[in-house]
Amino acid sequence: MQGRDEGMEGERGKTGRQTDGQTDRQAGRQTVSREGAVAGEDKARKTQADKDRGGRANKHKPWIETEYQGIVMENDNTVLLNPPLFALDKDAPLHYAGEICGFRVHNGPSGSGTVQFEAVVLDRSTGEGLVRSKEPLDCENQREHSFTIQAYDCGEGPDGANSKKSHKATVHVRVNDVNEFSPVFVERRYEASVPEGRLFDRIVRVEALDADCSPQYSQICFYDIITPNVPFAIDNDGNIKNTEPLDSKHQRVHTFWVTAFDCGKNRAQADAQVVVTVKPSCKPGWMGWTKRVEYTPGSGSIPLFPGLHLETCEETVWNIQATVELQTGHIGKGCDRDSYSDRSVRRLCGAVRGEVDLLPPPSPAANWTSALPTLPSSDSSLVFSFNGSNHVAVVPDPVVSALSGDHFTLQLWMRRGGGNIQPATAPTRGNRKEEETIVCSTVRNDDSFSHYSLSVHGCRLSLFYWPDVAAARPVKFLWKLEQVCDSEWHHLSLSVQFPSVTLYVDGVTFDPALIHDNGAIPNPAPRQRMFIGACWEPDEKQKEMQNNTISEVKYVGSYHGLLSGVTVRPGSVEPHSVVECLYACREGLDFGDLETLGSGMKVHVNPSQSVLVLEGDDIESFNRAVQQVTYRNSLRFATPGVRPLKLTTSLRCFNEESCLSLKQLEGYLVVLQPDAPQISLSGVGPHLARPAPEFEGPRGVSLFPELRIVCSLSHAVNTAAQGMEGGALMSDAVAHTLDGCEVQPLGEELNPEREELLVDMDVVRERGLEIINTTAYIAITGAESISVYEDVLRSVRYRLAKGSARFERRFRLSCSEMNGRYTSNELTLEVNFLHSLDNLYHPSHLLASQQQFLHPSHHAGELSGHTLPNPHRNSVVPGAATVIIMVCVGFLVVMVILGVFRIRSIHRRGEGARGGSKDGSGQWDDSALTIIVNPMETYESRMGISADMEGEGEEEEVAESPEDASDDQRIIVKEGRDGAARRY
Repeated sequence: MQGRDEGMEGERGKTGRQTDGQTDRQAGRQTVSREGAVAGEDKARKTQADKDRGGRANKHKPWIETEYQGIVMENDNTVLLNPPLFALDKDAPLHYAGEICGFRVHNGPSGSGTVQFEAVVLDRSTGEGLVRSKEPLDCENQREHSFTIQAYDCGEGPDGANSKKSHKATVHVRVNDVNEFSPVFVERRYEASVPEGRLFDRIVRVEALDADCSPQYSQICFYDIITPNVPFAIDNDGNIKNTEPLDSKHQRVHTFWVTAFDCGKNRAQADAQVVVTVKPSCKPGWMGWTKRVEYTPGSGSIPLFPGLHLETCEETVWNIQATVELQTGHIGKGCDRDSYSDRSVRRLCGAVRGEVDLLPPPSPAANWTSALPTLPSSDSSLVFSFNGSNHVAVVPDPVVSALSGDHFTLQLWMRRGGGNIQPATAPTRGNRKEEETIVCSTVRNDDSFSHYSLSVHGCRLSLFYWPDVAAARPVKFLWKLEQVCDSEWHHLSLSVQFPSVTLYVDGVTFDPALIHDNGAIPNPAPRQRMFIGACWEPDEKQKEMQNNTISEVKYVGSYHGLLSGVTVRPGSVEPHSVVECLYACREGLDFGDLETLGSGMKVHVNPSQSVLVLEGDDIESFNRAVQQVTYRNSLRFATPGVRPLKLTTSLRCFNEESCLSLKQLEGYLVVLQPDAPQISLSGVGPHLARPAPEFEGPRGVSLFPELRIVCSLSHAVNTAAQGMEGGALMSDAVAHTLDGCEVQPLGEELNPEREELLVDMDVVRERGLEIINTTAYIAITGAESISVYEDVLRSVRYRLAKGSARFERRFRLSCSEMNGRYTSNELTLEVNFLHSLDNLYHPSHLLASQQQFLHPSHHAGELSGHTLPNPHRNSVVPGAATVIIMVCVGFLVVMVILGVFRIRSIHRRGEGARGGSKDGSGQWDDSALTIIVNPMETYESRMGISADMEGEGEEEEVAESPEDASDDQRIIVKEGRDGAARRY
């Protein structure tokens, strides 16, 4: 007991000594605290102020990759991601701020991302995560899933306050298939009938389908006939043929069973039954006719009737004639013309420039066609309708004045009649139809006048030409043509080099009959004029036109039909090669190999290649010839659609009374959609920054100095022969012809008093292109190569009037080919005007400039997408030596200023300590001095645009790489307690 009391007393003594010591230390701390109370309160208030200004512990957002690719097995839920899911935070290894607390899954394009998938954190310190589905996935239901994911850190404390989120990353998940379904036949029973005594390549085709989603398990690898000892065989595509001639007397009906296997060796759930009936009688006619024929653009020539043959049932014939008709008139005027307009086709064919369009699109400059009704055309050219009465186009005198001379080429597209044209209402003389005038013109030739008119009458085309209305005799050139009265589109080219006249109809030359008209023909009035669709009444009592009105002019010979592309080119006549190119048919009927044509066989193809006629006397040779009739299409981008086919057969026998009569066969050719070209515009950054005085110069600033245009074709390539599964997409760069580009200012239109877009007109005129320059857009049109359009677009400049510079202006560039059938990507350019160079001399900007010149490779990553001034071309950035000198001087100035401030701070602190001053508001507190240099500053920071204005609640956030931690810096100087922070 005594020992315990002594121990307790010792403990109490020890405790008393500790208490005394603690009291002494607390008293000492209280003394120190009282001495620096003011300084501590100031420091606490400053710390609180810093926190209020945003200086929290959690400074950075988490970072994840921008895109992930994932794979998950069907009926499973764990997703394997590539790359693995890791979230990084620059605040690591700080507790909470540098840890990842969770991931959040957002909806993808399908709208089901948050319902089917979730993401969990495996390790908060490393940021490792795992993506899994909430329930097993079904490949047949949906094979691919897309959603976005976001990482969140733990904030500034355990309660997750001020937690920051990363940008949204896209996750693509593909569900791998499992072979869980077996093939199923489309039909349980297949029936076919064939005549006896012959072998067929295909009697019937069976088809099975598999519900698996992957090509490996959904494709049918092979079929099999499970009934033994049947005279039939089946290939891997399900085509059944007979292996021996069938005899209806021996067995009239053949019944057997077939099965199918997918590529995973799963057998069909139920076998299919095939019933083949053998027909005993012979029916004459064409065997193997396929009503539908498909053509893939770029296939060259394909046979139309590869399995077609004529069955005469042993009837003796001595002459066979078959006519194959391909209808392409509904696609365009004549042949498919690559969907280019007439003007573009002329340029592509190398026609001599200088033609005058007599029926131009209505516009303020060409208003003489505004009253004519128009019809739509597949090749985007205008088709004008003439009703035979009051539809007349009067060409103005200034246009007619440029067409003088007796050497000219007149070209036009013509179609007599037309479904949308009302019958003519003009009176006729008795029962005889009047001539219908297409073009009627009187032009001045120096001191004389010449007159000509092109007319149609029935199935005749005539050119009435009067070289001198005052002296010479008129001459009429006459052609009798079926093309004039067949109500189809035809291309006419009339080359007049008097007294020689050459007519091309659809590219074929026709010789005229020359007639000297000595009848009583009143002389045309010696007045320059030109009418389209009619001619004026040659009556001397008729009143002359007054004030350019045509109400007092009587018309005769009004035209009834359609016209398009009516042009006249004065001077030398058009070469024959150009005329042939203008009407060159690039699709039509053809014959495979004339050398294999049997004896006695004849082949004839019309000029438009729409009708092919075969004639022969031997059935076997005729069948071989029919199988070599091909469809040819050399267009790069064939117009898709249906082309009706007809086969008409005429037989002549020794016994005409019992000769066979075959009905006309009708089918159609389907041209599939061609591979669309990708027109890519690149080489122009989204931003163009230049000092404002450069835009106010006489030449302005080039908008697209480094523009690149690339056209490519993406097409499917079969890689099975190379041991690869499925197919692949390959892209081939090809030589294309563009037909238009447009530069458009975004937002408000250009103000012609302050700004304008300039184009090098010499380049435009040299290439023969057309340009429309308005305040809303600049349109450059004409069929030309990519290099020509690059040169023209690179010459586009933007110029401002003095003092008109704003802060920015945006433009959009796009191009097209095939009259807008294929368009490019839209290239948007933002033009920024640098109004002052003073901030280039600030120390922080000098340091940034130094980094720009000393480390150009490191700086290129930051400025990708921006077009800054080129130092070799009117640059606003000083030379390298000047920049280095300015950097040194600026840095020295900064260091001197900082030194002076620090000396003053020390001096004032000493005075405050001696004088016991408690007011620290006027002192320089170097504890808050922070100097952070940003060597990777973009031009936005030079313009005073802060990069930290991004709100935490924004929907779209920019991906931030962890390697760029040192780049988010600036020079910040904070002065005193009440001094506002200065950002340089």
